[in-house]
Amino acid sequence: MEEAEFDGRGSRIRWTQTPGEEPARVYVHGLGAMSSVYHAHIASRPELAGRRSLFVDLPGHGLSDRPQDFGYTLDDHAGALAAALDVAGVTGAELIAHSMGGSVAVVLAHRRPDLVSRLVLTEANLDAFPPPTAGSSGIASHTEDDFVNGGHARVLDGVGPLWAATMRLADSRALHRSAVGLRHGSRPVMRTLLEGLNVDRVYLQGALSGDLDGRETLEAAGVRVVTVPDAGHNVMFDNPDAFTKAVAGAV
Repeated sequence: MEEAEFDGRGSRIRWTQTPGEEPARVYVHGLGAMSSVYHAHIASRPELAGRRSLFVDLPGHGLSDRPQDFGYTLDDHAGALAAALDVAGVTGAELIAHSMGGSVAVVLAHRRPDLVSRLVLTEANLDAFPPPTAGSSGIASHTEDDFVNGGHARVLDGVGPLWAATMRLADSRALHRSAVGLRHGSRPVMRTLLEGLNVDRVYLQGALSGDLDGRETLEAAGVRVVTVPDAGHNVMFDNPDAFTKAVAGAV
């Protein structure tokens, strides 16, 4: 496990990594998740062997610190991720990022283009104010104090065992602020940032999740949108073969 200070007050963002050739692949989890849980089984596939791989836990999640005075906005998370990559000596990385992690990766690629050479986004949130059915909207519908004082436990009861297994490890206040930050989005919004990036961009949409809004506009901007069969939001679990091919660049 390695770590980097990210807030000027001693708080640490942490990651684990496997050695290998550059450019590194950096795996970034979604809201209430952990990178190693969602991606280690993919990075270990033979098709991806030999590359340096980092599994980063965003602030408030997994192994990373959870300062109570941190904002947990998308910009805040992107800044913390940049601190981790700087300490790790990573430049020109391939970011493989899921859901909220995809939003953070887009913001990072916009702010620090030196750190990113390629994006593989899995159902990343591209727009502010996601639908009420989205997990972030459900969390953000609580007040922060209500979520900390019982709302977190109620949400855990309803999200299913897979997500609950990692969400229960996330700090309640950090989880709520992250959901609110995701709901507010970035400025400009993530979709606009993604369309303007000058890096290789792949967007994976699970077929079971329905059509991707604005697909034609993304494709016109050079984003390769791939509909993954037999998969929902968690493509890396539902169809790991297709996910691995996308990470390997075999789309």
